[in-house]
Order: sequence, then C-alpha cells, then structure tokens
Amino acid sequence: MRVFVAGGTGVLGRRLVPQLVGRGHQVTATTTSAAKSGVLTGLGAEAVVMDGLDAASVGAAVRDARPDVIVHQMTGISLRHAGKPDFKHFDRWAVPTVRLRTEGTDHLLAAAEAHGVRHFVAQGYANWNGLREGGWVKTEDDPLDLQEGTAAHTSMAALRHVEDVVLAAGGAVLRYGAFYGPGASDDQVELIRKRQFPLVGRATGYGSWVHLDDAAAATVLAVEQKASGVFNIVDDEPAPASEWLPYLAECAGAKPPRRIPRWLARLVAGEVAVIMMTEGRGFSNAKAKRELDWQPRYRSWRQGFKDGLR
Repeated sequence: MRVFVAGGTGVLGRRLVPQLVGRGHQVTATTTSAAKSGVLTGLGAEAVVMDGLDAASVGAAVRDARPDVIVHQMTGISLRHAGKPDFKHFDRWAVPTVRLRTEGTDHLLAAAEAHGVRHFVAQGYANWNGLREGGWVKTEDDPLDLQEGTAAHTSMAALRHVEDVVLAAGGAVLRYGAFYGPGASDDQVELIRKRQFPLVGRATGYGSWVHLDDAAAATVLAVEQKASGVFNIVDDEPAPASEWLPYLAECAGAKPPRRIPRWLARLVAGEVAVIMMTEGRGFSNAKAKRELDWQPRYRSWRQGFKDGLR
C-alpha cells in the first residue's frame, strides 16, 4: 500500500517507517524541518516537509502522495516544540500537541476526504489516564478520564476529539501506553538518576507501558488489516508506580527513588503529577491481541527496562 505517515521523525515514526518499508509498503513520511528529510530518506521513505497546522500544506502533501492510508503520528512533545515536560503547568506545556490532535487531526481528515483516502489510523494515549473509578485496569469500553478541573484537561479533551472524529470517519485510534525504547524515555531516566522523580504517597497509581518497536508493529497491523475502532496498545503488565519506578531506577543504575507526601508533590509538581502517581488507571491489551493478532515482543516493562537500560 501507499502509506502516508504524518510525523515521521518522531520517536515512534522513526521505528514505524522502517517496519512499513520492510513489509513492502511505499511510504511517504512528513517532517516539519527540511533538515530532517535525510533521516526519512535514510529509513526508506519519501520525505515531505509539512506543517500539520496549515490546512493547505496538509492538503497538498496528501494530494501529491496519493496514499491508501494516512497514519497520524504528529505530536509536539519534543524539546524543540514544547520545552522540558512541565506537569505543574501541563496545559501550557501541551499546547503544541493539543493543537496537532485537534486542528491537525481535522486537517488530515479533511485531506483524506478530499483526495479519496479510505483508511485512517491515529495516535491515542493509554498510560495512567483511565477513568478513576472502579478497577485499576481499563478496557476500550471504558472512557478516558477527562481530568476536569486539572491542567491536563485540555490534553485529555484533545484525545477525546481524536477518538470522536476518527471513529466517525471509520478509522482506528491506537491508544499507546507510555513509550520506552530508543530516545523515548531519556528525560525520565535523567530525572531518576538525579533522584528528581520521587514516589508520591503510597504510589498506588497504575500506568501502562509499551516498547516503541511493539507500538510500531501494532500500527503496521492496523494499517494492513484496515482496522477500525479503538485499541489499547500496551504491554501485558499494567502496574502501580510503587513497582515500576523503583525497578526503572535499578535498571538505570540509580539510587532508589525518594518518597514524598502528596501535599509536597502537589506543591512542587502540581495536581496532575499527584493523580498520575496515586490514582492513575492502567489498561488491558486483550482486544488488540485478539482482533489485531498483535503479540508484543516485550510482554512486560520488566524485561524491556532490563534489556534497554543495562
């Protein structure tokens, strides 16, 4: 197939493009910087410079590529676009990604309709943001937590927008867990080594992880199977921060993380960080394994952290 990857130079795009090429697909991938075009051509794709927030730029890129499917991987979470992660001011830090998940998604869908692209796959998110009621592990039938009243609300509302409009168009939304792998978790590991990533309270909040290569493999399957609907792309072991964070520190060769009370974490890092560490809900991958026939190579972050950080 002719596959159009919007956001080809992101941490996932760089793992996805070669997997698509290796399966025999003709890939056009976008970047916002002409200086990065060589990265994409080196991965086997045709490189296109595109501004995902400019409808004309998106329309022209899709028209010229004539794809069978569009894969939306555009985010703005890099240091260049958003600066260092800032959970206390999550709403400010997330502005570039929020815009790409609202305006950018709408531009890509409009271009798909205008140029006869019949399939659409978009990036979602399923780490700690399950609805904070009931059990600790959520399925695709459970709505995402909109985090109303917190600095994360705009980001969660943007994720809801992606799901609403992509599903209405008959496409698929892949709710990826927290990425780790080449270039994906370096900032977290740096904080852990500096002992600046503490456990909060009892650290009972759950999260879900996925290795970049496993996320890319699931995306390839969604493309080839013309999948529709929502899929949680996470590993087999959702777990509380009290388990994964000390283990990540151990694998990084760092001292055990400090533990701080909720009130201090709220003061220093904000309400979103407290929710994430104490109330977060993880996700089940049963549907993706059943319907996409996806089997993650790294079934648990325990294996992945050990292999990737030691």
